[in-house]
Amino acid sequence: MSQFPPMTYALDEEIARAEVYGLLARLWYAAPDAELLGAFGVAPTEAPAAGAFLEEPWRQLVGAARGTDAAAVHAEYDALFGGMGKPEIYLFGSHYLSGFLNDKPLALLRTDLARLGLARGDSVSESEDHVACLFEVMRYLIAGDDAAVANLAQQQAFFATHLQPWLPTLCDAVAQHPKAHFYASLAGFTRAFAEVEVQGFDMLG
Repeated sequence: MSQFPPMTYALDEEIARAEVYGLLARLWYAAPDAELLGAFGVAPTEAPAAGAFLEEPWRQLVGAARGTDAAAVHAEYDALFGGMGKPEIYLFGSHYLSGFLNDKPLALLRTDLARLGLARGDSVSESEDHVACLFEVMRYLIAGDDAAVANLAQQQAFFATHLQPWLPTLCDAVAQHPKAHFYASLAGFTRAFAEVEVQGFDMLG
């Protein structure tokens, strides 16, 4: 993925929200390759609007991407989230919600995904509660063609149940980790974007 959301959108535009979720999903699922880092090199440094809440987190993320290379960010990803045995930081919701992987929160998530007509693809090795997979679901709930599934009510319910309770904890853990550089900036932007989403959902009542 080398395309960036246009930095002139209003935050309530559905397509732009979907593109941000898609970008976050790509960056949390695996380290960005040289092509994606190159896209950051020409990405606008202005966030959605002058003075907007996301402006500084986005600028920091762009700067971090321009200050690294594919090999370095790949090593950073492995140091934080990979390796044999227990990773430094887990990217799975069940770990934060219950303290265990593959636990009841994952079972609840699978039930909700089935209700939405969604299932993990054969090419995806991670469990459905991986943060990148959840971001992809949000992208679909915004941009999907089925209005019975892709609507604000479904987005709000899914986000409140499966992301909001633990995403800030993950972002804080990454932002504060001494091995995190690019991913510290990504965590800052992710948390800021999530806060904007919560505010938007709260306005729905």
